[in-house]
Amino acid sequence: MASSLSLLLLFAASGIFLAIAGSTAGATLGLDFHHRFSDRVRRWAEAHGGLPGGWWPEKGSVEYYAALARHDRTLRGRVLAGGSDPNEELYFADGNATFRISSLGFLHYATVALGSPNVTFLVALDTGSDLFWLPCDCRSCAPTSSPDYGNIKFDIYSPSQSSTSKKVPCNSSFCELKSSCSAANSSCPYVVKYVSDNTSSSGVLVEDILYFKTEETIPKVVKAPIVLGCGQVQTGAFLNSAAPNGLFGLGMDKVSVPNVLASKGYASNSFSMCFSSDGLGRIYFGDTGSSDQEETPFDVNHSHPTYNISFIGMEVGNSSIDVNSSAIVDSGTSFTYLADPMYAKLSESFHAQVQEKRHESDADIPFEYCYDLSANQNSVLLPTINLTTKGGSQFPINDPIILINSEQSSFYCLGIVKSSNLNIIGQNFMTGLRVVFDRERLVLGWKEADCYEAEDSSTLPVNRNQSSIAPAPAFGPNGYNPEATKQRGNTTQVTVLRPSSSHSSHLNSMKSVLLISIVLSLAI
Repeated sequence: MASSLSLLLLFAASGIFLAIAGSTAGATLGLDFHHRFSDRVRRWAEAHGGLPGGWWPEKGSVEYYAALARHDRTLRGRVLAGGSDPNEELYFADGNATFRISSLGFLHYATVALGSPNVTFLVALDTGSDLFWLPCDCRSCAPTSSPDYGNIKFDIYSPSQSSTSKKVPCNSSFCELKSSCSAANSSCPYVVKYVSDNTSSSGVLVEDILYFKTEETIPKVVKAPIVLGCGQVQTGAFLNSAAPNGLFGLGMDKVSVPNVLASKGYASNSFSMCFSSDGLGRIYFGDTGSSDQEETPFDVNHSHPTYNISFIGMEVGNSSIDVNSSAIVDSGTSFTYLADPMYAKLSESFHAQVQEKRHESDADIPFEYCYDLSANQNSVLLPTINLTTKGGSQFPINDPIILINSEQSSFYCLGIVKSSNLNIIGQNFMTGLRVVFDRERLVLGWKEADCYEAEDSSTLPVNRNQSSIAPAPAFGPNGYNPEATKQRGNTTQVTVLRPSSSHSSHLNSMKSVLLISIVLSLAI
């Protein structure tokens, strides 16, 4: 057992498995890399008696992703994109990895370091809002410790404890609430309200140092002065389900960190986010993408700019459908929201082509189109979904379903919630893509990626035929693994697995997560 465990630990990033594939030129020897705490490595460790109690973090927990983050910092990150000058690309000083955390609203989080001396915070990444804020000198904030956080205790920011902190006065160009100021040199207040019911953050604006590193062989530390919100009062979802340690706005407004980095000459006015099927992600500032990515222009409303794009059609299995709709691309919304007629056209076409029986309606589940899985069923045949954007580029939906397991039954749902008037491309519809938010050229770019492998302008495609690698049994926006699918014309065969006893997911917990965190961002 000792030798097996030592071997497992030797390969720090993951277990390594050999795969031999035939080709016209002969056999090719390849290596499949799996991250250290993946289900594949866990099963290997269990089979070899190398799983001592307590050391393996539960998948999806804050501790699980904290362990991956520590490892990622050791590796100094990996290069993802190759379209821009590496000297212009930055990532957070604690690593470029982002993590989708199910217990904190199915949002992607990253670790940031702020102030002097620097203090680290776990912040939700939100392209649907502009301001970066932290719990600060709190009057009403989320608790710093909770069973949902595991053994991790969050920090609270205090400007008085940072030697580089400065107040943002009311006469600053960043101050939007000048009418609430008592004097020109008093601290500028802020209030940001979000779409989720009674969800807001308020306090005062401050300036401090945020730490980055350059994407070079020998990274350099960059100390960038940025404006943030000292969030003294949080309400709604921020108190019990999402972004308990702060929200990192990545929107279009001048107060957002990407804009500040570009205006001060630290990076190009663009950034990328990658969303892997297993919850890992990457973020790079200054990344302008690659020459072979798909693109579509932003439709910018200058009075309230957002990453809004237009759709002219969609392909759902064997159906080609004309649409004329637009949607906001928002990493801070867990699932995708569509209004009629786009919602009806997509969901009804999907429904007409699935084979499973429709699941009984459940008021606690926000998804309308759900389907039962039989007791021994381990795969489903789904119609492929591609959205046609303005200009003709195809936006592929690699992760259209949510798998929900309970002790009584298992079923899957089309991961779209019906909206009354607003279309949002949420995080689940960005899975399997590296998405580039090019603010300079005002275009959205995307390319298929797994967020692990290095890429260049003529990169290798993501392997869609590794059917021998079982996906992680899960619930939420990643109920299946795109790497375990098989394309068959207009359909995709998807492997679905029930959770083991050590990874059981209860329907009640799923309901509560969906109800309290389905929409977080889009500041209003």
